[in-house]
Amino acid sequence: MKKLLLGVVIGTLSTAVILTVPMAPTATSGSANASSTSIYRQLDLFGDVYEQIRTKYVEEVNDESLMESAIDGMMSSLDPHSSYLNPDAFSDMEISTSGEFGGLGIEVTMDKDMIKVVAPIDDTPASRAGILPGDHISHVDGISIVGMSMSDAIDKMRGPEGTSITITVVRGDEAPFDLTLERAVIAITAVRSRVIDNVGYIRIATFSRKADSGVQKAMALLHKELGSNMEGVIIDLRSNPGGLLDQAVAITDDFLERGEIVSTSGRNPRDSQRHNARPGDLAEGLPIVVLIDGGSASASEIVAGALRDHRRATLIGTNSFGKGTVQTVIPLNNGNDGALRLTTAKYYTPSGQSIHEIGIAPDIEVKFPELELDEEGQPIPMEDIQLDKALETIHGLSGKTHQAAAVVSE
Repeated sequence: MKKLLLGVVIGTLSTAVILTVPMAPTATSGSANASSTSIYRQLDLFGDVYEQIRTKYVEEVNDESLMESAIDGMMSSLDPHSSYLNPDAFSDMEISTSGEFGGLGIEVTMDKDMIKVVAPIDDTPASRAGILPGDHISHVDGISIVGMSMSDAIDKMRGPEGTSITITVVRGDEAPFDLTLERAVIAITAVRSRVIDNVGYIRIATFSRKADSGVQKAMALLHKELGSNMEGVIIDLRSNPGGLLDQAVAITDDFLERGEIVSTSGRNPRDSQRHNARPGDLAEGLPIVVLIDGGSASASEIVAGALRDHRRATLIGTNSFGKGTVQTVIPLNNGNDGALRLTTAKYYTPSGQSIHEIGIAPDIEVKFPELELDEEGQPIPMEDIQLDKALETIHGLSGKTHQAAAVVSE
């Protein structure tokens, strides 16, 4: 089974469409045969190199490790989001969709031969230590991970719950610094909600399997608590690294009456799809603000981009991450040999924009001041000025909405 990936978790690709393409005339066939011959020659070259290393390298090498390294090299030549998952890594990915796994609590990617933090996960060792989106990790326990494959680097950071790990963080132009964290079981609550000053606040931490059902339950509770006093909804997607494509589509659909949500375009026709909204707005037309930042990636950007393009929401915060590609997880030998996580499509917002490596700019930019640490190296809590601006915006828009409704009723 193939699976679609938009960040840290995976989702089922429901249908594979097989298209037959007529064979072109002889010239094309000859070209194809020449190409095949070239491929076989390259494979022969690989086999020769592999055998020379196995038999003549100064130390005995492990065949499995050697082959995995070769595959890693091939995948790393494509893009930062394509990779080979060995059986253990594939199993960990499957487990992560349940919402609980072990580690530091960060979503990462590769950037300039270093691990780059896409976003820390809420209430985890990484978020409590003050790790920020865009941070790079250069060393683990004093050992350089620069140039390692992503899977090898992640393996270095794994370990039993309760054990300590020291990572070296490179942040912008600052001097590299060390942080010591304690590994923990990461239990992700995909959706949280509460009432703030007559405004419904929904925090979506990740687009896991039950994210949309969580949003629907949250909206029902908010309507029940506030009733006609609800002035609007804030959807907080900050430091949300992504997740399931179908959950991003469903959550966007929750707040749109009609129109395109997202389209994908790939090399193969089966990777090109268009997703549209169906009637029904859980916010019942009330103002919506979406909070984004540099850790809002992929599925988060689908939601933010669609709601903004349809003028259904105001975006507040800072520029989003800029991951506009879709990965397909392809199990190898039914998963017994791991899987490929392969970039197979790009996605586009309803306005036709590709946000890959660009991100989405907010309608209202609000930047936090630089993070300050106390004497023990722990981050000093600061006021959430982005949330404050969101509340101010909702109250302003709500007043206009109420005034317009009063005029209509007269």
